[in-house]
Amino acid sequence: MEVYLDNSATTKCAEEVIDTVVKVMRTDYGNPSSKHMKGVDAENYIKQSAKIIAKTLKCQEKEILFTSGGTESNNMAIIGTAMANKRRGNHVIVSSVEHSSVKEPFNYLEEQGFTVTYLPVDAQGVVSLDALKEALDEETILVAIMYANNEIGTLEPIEEIGKIVKAYNKDIVYFVDAIQAYGKFKIIPKKLNIDLLSVSGHKIHGPKGTGFLYIKEHTKIKPIIFGGGQQKGMRSGTENVPGIAGLGVAADLIYNHDFEAKQKVMYELRESFINRLKELPDVQINGMGNEQSAPHVVSASFANVRAEVLLHALEDRNIYVSSGSACSSNKPGLSNTLMAIGLDSALLDSTIRFSFCFETTKEELDYTIEALQELLPQLRKFTRR
Repeated sequence: MEVYLDNSATTKCAEEVIDTVVKVMRTDYGNPSSKHMKGVDAENYIKQSAKIIAKTLKCQEKEILFTSGGTESNNMAIIGTAMANKRRGNHVIVSSVEHSSVKEPFNYLEEQGFTVTYLPVDAQGVVSLDALKEALDEETILVAIMYANNEIGTLEPIEEIGKIVKAYNKDIVYFVDAIQAYGKFKIIPKKLNIDLLSVSGHKIHGPKGTGFLYIKEHTKIKPIIFGGGQQKGMRSGTENVPGIAGLGVAADLIYNHDFEAKQKVMYELRESFINRLKELPDVQINGMGNEQSAPHVVSASFANVRAEVLLHALEDRNIYVSSGSACSSNKPGLSNTLMAIGLDSALLDSTIRFSFCFETTKEELDYTIEALQELLPQLRKFTRR
C-alpha cells in the first residue's frame, strides 16, 4: 500500500486538471496577447479561470491577479504594498509563525529601513490580539497574518484581526496568506476586511507553478515584475495559460463539487487519526482541536526519535510524510513555528507533519498507525544506544 500524507506540501493533480492542461498545450497554445484567434482562444481560458475563482471568493474578476504560485503572491503582496505606501508610513506587522515566503520578504523590508513588529503566539500558535492592538500605530501600513498554519494547522482569528486593523485605520492594508486555507474553507475576503489574499494552485490539486493574488479594488500596491505590461501592468510576462486554465478547473472541482462533504471527510479522518496517535506512548499533538484547526494537518512530536529518521523509516513502508515545511525543508535549521509556540527543545527535531486530502482513506491511516506502532519502539531503542 502507498500512503501519501504530505498534501500540505503538494497535492496530486486532478485528472480533469491534467486533461485541460494537455489540451491547452497541445491545441490552444496561442499567446494571449496576440490579436489573432489563437491568441483570443488563449485569453478566454484566462478569463474563464478568473471568473471561476472570483465566484469562489465572491469578488470581481478584475481583483484576481495570476502569479507563478504562493511565493510570488506573498512577495508581491508584502513588497508591493510596502513600496506603494512607504510615504504614508514605514511600520509593518506580521505574526511570528509565518511561512518563509512571508518571513523572508519582511526580512528584506527590514533591510530597506522598514520597522517590523513580529506578533507573539500562544502555545497553540494563535496570534495575540492584545499584542496586535499595542503594535498598531500611525506609521503602520501593512498587517500580514496567515489563515491556516502550514506546519501545525492552527487557524488564526482572521475575522477579528480584520476588524481590529480596520477600526484603527481603514487605510492599513490587511494581507492574508490563505495557501493552506483556500480549498479547505469558504473565504469571502470582503466580509473579513481582507485587502490581499494569496493562493497556490498545487495545494488544491492544480498544477505547480500556478497561483493568484486577490487584490481588493483600490488597494495601493505596486508591481514587482516589469516588462510587457500583461495583466494591466501588474504582473508582466506571458501568462502561463495551461497552468491558469488548470488552476480554474481545480478551483471549480474543489468548491462546486461536494465541498462540504470533502471538508467533513478530512475533519473525520483528522479526529480519528489524532485519537489513534494519542494511544501511542510519548507522542504529543501540536496545535488546536478540530474546530479551530485546518481539516488536513496533524503535527505530532515523537519523543526520543529524530524526525528525519522516522520520516525515512515510514518511507520504507511507502508512507510519505513531512518533517516540516516542504517548501523550505532542504534548508538546515529548526522550525520557527515550533519554537514560537514554545515546544520543548527536545521535541523540536522530533516532529512530523501528516497532511491529508479528501481522497485519503481510513485504511491508509490505519496502516500508518500500525507502522508507527512497530517502528517507534525499534527507533527509540536504537536512539538510547
